[in-house]
Amino acid sequence: MPANWMDHAIASVAPRMAARRVMARQAFETLTRGYDGAARGRRTEGWRAPASSADSEIGMAGALLRDRMRDLVRNNPHAAKAVAVLVNNIIGAGIMPRAASGDEALDRRVDALFERWTAECDADGQLDFYGLQTLICREMVEAGEVLVRRRLRRASDGLPVPLQLQVQVLEADFLDATRTSTTGATRIVQGIEFDALGKRRAYWLHAEHPGDAHGALRGGFDSRPVSASDIAHVYEKQRTQARGVPWGAPVIRSLRDLDDYEVAELVRKKTEACVTAIVFGDDEAQQGIAPAVVDADGNRVEQFEPGLIAYARGGKDIRFNQPAATGGYAEYKRANLHTISAGFRVPYELLTGDLSQVNYSSIRAGLVEFRRQIDAVQWQLFIPMLCQPVWRWFTESAWAAGQIPTPEVPVEWSPPKFDAVDPYKDAMADLLAIRSGTMTLAQAIARQGHNPDAVLAEIAATNARLDELGLVLDSDPRRVTKTGSAQTSDPAGEPDADDTTADDPAADADETDPAQPDQQD
Repeated sequence: MPANWMDHAIASVAPRMAARRVMARQAFETLTRGYDGAARGRRTEGWRAPASSADSEIGMAGALLRDRMRDLVRNNPHAAKAVAVLVNNIIGAGIMPRAASGDEALDRRVDALFERWTAECDADGQLDFYGLQTLICREMVEAGEVLVRRRLRRASDGLPVPLQLQVQVLEADFLDATRTSTTGATRIVQGIEFDALGKRRAYWLHAEHPGDAHGALRGGFDSRPVSASDIAHVYEKQRTQARGVPWGAPVIRSLRDLDDYEVAELVRKKTEACVTAIVFGDDEAQQGIAPAVVDADGNRVEQFEPGLIAYARGGKDIRFNQPAATGGYAEYKRANLHTISAGFRVPYELLTGDLSQVNYSSIRAGLVEFRRQIDAVQWQLFIPMLCQPVWRWFTESAWAAGQIPTPEVPVEWSPPKFDAVDPYKDAMADLLAIRSGTMTLAQAIARQGHNPDAVLAEIAATNARLDELGLVLDSDPRRVTKTGSAQTSDPAGEPDADDTTADDPAADADETDPAQPDQQD
């Protein structure tokens, strides 16, 4: 900030004082030009922003947020759809594992054992492992968190692996949130016990759900510690909190307001449709006196229904009410649903099914960010917090049962594929990526949600069966080119040098357009 005339006048007799004055004014100007969000004044009056920790905030509001979100999911179709969209995209048919130890025999053995175990892993005997994934993910999104407890079983139980997971009874309510204390080096935060290094040591769990009749009678004082090695706590960490909150927490009020608005709109529409007629008397009509309408018992009629004709005493002149129709309902609801979809981090079109405002390019581009978000949830949240612990429990139990030689088996996970908006273009993109070396065939198969080893083994078995029967299919690239002509091969099965159709980029380029006629025709 430049010096003014007073600064120059002071500088003529006291230069240091003038310099300090200018510097102080510059510092004050810098402070006033800080963050608008931190400014105090009329615009920010009433804005409460406590500097509390995430655990303190969740401890005070977590249970109420969970209860309200569950009520909305039960009764509000938009909340139910948002949860369903997230679960369907995160889990789909299931996040499938594939042993990757490098020992093919061991990998096949572990994969076969895991496939047998998935059908028996539910303690209730109703779901398989991938069904449990869906249940866990739904509870994580709806309630904010879920606890998965491993249950060890005896070898005499007849299970492929003496291990079961018990998920259905371990909702977030089972965690005793009243257990919060600090004793020496032990710290308990809302039922989660930490050691001196801040590592989770135990979870204090109720024996029964506090919302059940038996759990309520116990008074919630029956919680016992369960080793953290037997618990997988699945939730989204937005800060360094110990527990999670419902994903729709930012729009709980918006969902409730939308419900109230629709009820008010329904009442208003009923009122607008309530056409009634009142027969006035001459004197009452001239003097503007409200008619005294009574029923057969002499009671005053104060509620009107559509089609009602009310008679005042001595009435001779009939008048009809004039209901006024008002609009704006569709615009308000669409704007509110945009807010709700943003709060759930779900595209508006997926939340509502309304595709009237998009075209092919916009919906394809809009889904890119959503798919990137789903990838982050799968690889940074769900797989590390649930899938990896379950795989570790499985291999440890299989090793203890003598089924495999080692308790540690590396694993690769294959999340479900995203259905292509244009399957042909996506398939051609994968083909080009494989041929250019930027992606392997195994990666392409895994992106489809399948086990590459199983798929390749099935392809080899199918090809061997076709050769045995002497069948040549148009889909067999070993025998037929993309243009439909026969491949010419030497005895070793390699294409001849003069047969460049399969490897000629120009030929492939001509064939990428399905509208082009077949040159062989």
